[in-house]
Amino acid sequence: MQRQAIAVTRQLSPTPYMRALWLGALALAFVLAQALMAQARPESLAPLAEQISPSVVNITTSTVIEGRTGPQGIVPEGSPFEDFFREFQDRNGQGDRPRRSSALGSGFVISEDGFIVTNNHVIEGADEINIEFFNGDELTATLVGTDPNTDIALLKVEAEGPLPHVPFGNSDTARVGDWVIAMGNPLGQGFSVSAGIVSARNRALSGTYDDYIQTDAAINRGNSGGPLFNMDGQVIGVNTAILSPNGGSIGIGFSMASNVVTRVVDQLQEFGETRRGWLGVRIQDVTDDIAEAIGLENTAGALVTSVPEGPAMEGGMQDGDVILSFAGVDVADTRGLVRQVGNSPVGETVRVVVFRDGETVTLRITLGRREEAEGAVPAAAPADDEPAEAETKDILGLTLSTLTDELREQLGADADQEGLAVIEVDETTEAFEKGLRAGDIITEAGQQKVSSIAEFETRLADVEEAGRKSLLLLVRRAGDPRFVALSLAE
Repeated sequence: MQRQAIAVTRQLSPTPYMRALWLGALALAFVLAQALMAQARPESLAPLAEQISPSVVNITTSTVIEGRTGPQGIVPEGSPFEDFFREFQDRNGQGDRPRRSSALGSGFVISEDGFIVTNNHVIEGADEINIEFFNGDELTATLVGTDPNTDIALLKVEAEGPLPHVPFGNSDTARVGDWVIAMGNPLGQGFSVSAGIVSARNRALSGTYDDYIQTDAAINRGNSGGPLFNMDGQVIGVNTAILSPNGGSIGIGFSMASNVVTRVVDQLQEFGETRRGWLGVRIQDVTDDIAEAIGLENTAGALVTSVPEGPAMEGGMQDGDVILSFAGVDVADTRGLVRQVGNSPVGETVRVVVFRDGETVTLRITLGRREEAEGAVPAAAPADDEPAEAETKDILGLTLSTLTDELREQLGADADQEGLAVIEVDETTEAFEKGLRAGDIITEAGQQKVSSIAEFETRLADVEEAGRKSLLLLVRRAGDPRFVALSLAE
């Protein structure tokens, strides 16, 4: 009996082959379960759409514009039909009479007491702003403040009770491939929902503070100012622009990232305007040849081309410094630095690490306010009547001349401008390829100021003696400075 029981037990025991099959099946099931859990897309987006729709609004603006004196936009100017259409307008009382123009857009409520976010271009110049809610209610909005730099506007409505609203999410956590929902009023058709994915991050269009999320969710005219939601019902972007050859959606839309929008909205709520930090420098990106010319190990940072009167000058920054770190954050390029400075509080003292003459220098700079600096009128430069004799020479494909009063006047330079004028550029040389042109003024060579041919040649010799392969020039054109690195002739 005992032997029989043992035999049965052995028969029921799994063989190594069976164990392998079981383990394989379990592993496959585990992988499938993980894949299903990782898939963020639900079977239907209807529950989410129902949750967030009440917070999305349609915006209608009304503007009174002056009447036109002729049939512009109907027939070409100078057309033989121009007089006919003008007479037709006059007979119908449409001549110079002011008329009212309307525009449509979208927005979303961010607080129960009636703050609404939209695009600046949706309400710009509007005399009246009407808000239509998802349930059909309508209210008139007042403008709290705008920020043209990010194309954001903040509105306010007065409602009898608390309004449904949505929170902002962290746009930095959005990944390429994440599902998103766009909502708004496309082409004036009323409330509409479209879905897609995040196609790209950190897109820049034309603004200084641009940080756009690119999406293939359908965005059309009228969607401007509407929200871009993640799957948690949080706003991670404000739908602002599309890339299209025909004016309709082709699957390339752009939403201003919520982490940019929230800073703007907070300042508009508190001050009615934006208050961005200001460093007070002109900068350009560091290229490989510029990095080699100044002995910088990595091609990174922001190269300072000019330090006018302001916070940076007071903090000891100089032309030719390369800003490597700002407030403890490494600077990759000029775009990153501009955004970081703009997001810093006005009046804050920050540590700025710069590369200067082969060494790093730490500066402490108290930031000013960018909006005040942009509105300031620069003081006129004092005149300098000291005569100068012109001297010319061909160097590195450039015909250079010392500046005289006559040359300064011809080039539109300040009376006290020092440097060398570029009289001619050999079109077969690297100097021409890198954009140097007649009329440019070279103020520095090898990160040292130059005002004579002899000083320029000395800087050139110093660079050659140091074993550098290129000479860094600071060039001004119509007052705007930029650095150019020219390879030395072998």
